[in-house]
Amino acid sequence: MLVPDSDRWVSSRPRAERSRAAADALRCRIVAGEFSDGVIADEQTLAKQLGASRNAVRDALALLRDEGLISRRRGVGTTVVTPKYGHGLDRLAGLAEALTGYGTVVNEVRVATVVADVPASVRERLELVAAEPVVYIERLRRLDGVPLSLDSTYLPADVGRRVLDADLAGRDLFALIEEATGSLLGRADVAVHAVTSDPSTAASLEIAAGDPVFHIERLTRLADGRPVDAETLRIRADRMTLHATLHRGPRLEAD
Repeated sequence: MLVPDSDRWVSSRPRAERSRAAADALRCRIVAGEFSDGVIADEQTLAKQLGASRNAVRDALALLRDEGLISRRRGVGTTVVTPKYGHGLDRLAGLAEALTGYGTVVNEVRVATVVADVPASVRERLELVAAEPVVYIERLRRLDGVPLSLDSTYLPADVGRRVLDADLAGRDLFALIEEATGSLLGRADVAVHAVTSDPSTAASLEIAAGDPVFHIERLTRLADGRPVDAETLRIRADRMTLHATLHRGPRLEAD
C-alpha cells in the first residue's frame, strides 16, 4: 500500500486537498474489493494507513458518504453501501462478461423489434442505405436484482433478425452477434461521456433525476471491419468504474 509522505500533508497541503487525496485512496481500495466484508476500519486506523490526520480522514469519509459509497452509523461503524464493479476499456468485452463472478446478471428486454425509422446518425455509423430497416433492442441490465445499465442497440437487419430469435434475456449480445454472423468481433470505437440522468433514464435505473451516469457510445465491428452493433449504454456511475491499461508507444501523426 502506498502511504503518502506525512510531511507534505502536515506542513503544506490544505486540509481539503488532503481530504480529497484520502478519499481517492479509500475509493480505490473499495473498488478493488479490499473490504470484502463491507466493514471499513476506524478513523485512527485509517489515519495510520493513509499517513493522514484524523480530521482529513473524517472529511474523506464524509465525501464518500455523500457519494453514496459508504454509510456511517453510530454503534455500527463505517460500511460499504454500494459496491463498484470494474469494466475494462482495453479489451472488447460485453458488460455481462465483465461482471462474471460478481453476481447474477439478468437482462430485462424492453424492446426487440425491426424498425424502419432510424436516426440518420445510426445509419451513418452502420454504413446503411436509407431504405434498409434495422433491429432495435433495448435492455435494462440488473445485477442481483439492482439496475445497473440501460442499453440501446441498433443492428443491421440481416444480423439482428437472427439475434431476435436468441435468448436476449440471458445471453451477452456480443456472443449472440458472433453466433448469428459466424464471425468473430474485431474491434470497437468507444466514446465515454459523464452526464446527468434525465428523468426517464433515472426512473429505469432507480436513481434520482440528475444523478451522474456514464453515457457510452460504442460502435462494434466484425473482424473484417463491417460495423454490426451501434450501442448507447447508460451506466450508473455509483456502481461502475471504467478502467484501462495503457501502453506508451510511438506517437501517431494526425492525417
